[in-house]
Amino acid sequence: MGKREPAGEILSEAKELMAKRKSQGAYMISSVAEMYGIHPQTLRLYEREGLLKPSRTEGNTRLYTDDDLQRLEFILSLARDLGVNIAGIAIILQMRERMEAMQKEMQNFFTYIQKEMLARSDVDAARGAIIPIRPGGLGRIPARDRKR
Repeated sequence: MGKREPAGEILSEAKELMAKRKSQGAYMISSVAEMYGIHPQTLRLYEREGLLKPSRTEGNTRLYTDDDLQRLEFILSLARDLGVNIAGIAIILQMRERMEAMQKEMQNFFTYIQKEMLARSDVDAARGAIIPIRPGGLGRIPARDRKR
């Protein structure tokens, strides 16, 4: 059998979830449908197609957060303003998510490079050099490259 959690832990987790929903805003499907002038079945269709992923209560009621509403607004603008069908919307959303992930990876990469450059410049600065000096000095200019 699985490990059982004490009732106090379950209660505190439920309170945290409720506080998060209140701070983030949680709306039932009927409210969302009315706010955006769409039928609740349209929201259910978007969920079935994987375009929206509302959270659910223990009673299985859909709850839409502010983030879900922003995503819905984007979906509706694609559908209403640009005439994009559901398959197209799905592709656009996937590409958008991939681009955001790539941007995050690039930012992490730049942060890493920046830290490395700072760490190496600190080592060189400690030795009194503005430009890193390799052992053996700056090197000599070959005779054929010297100005005459």
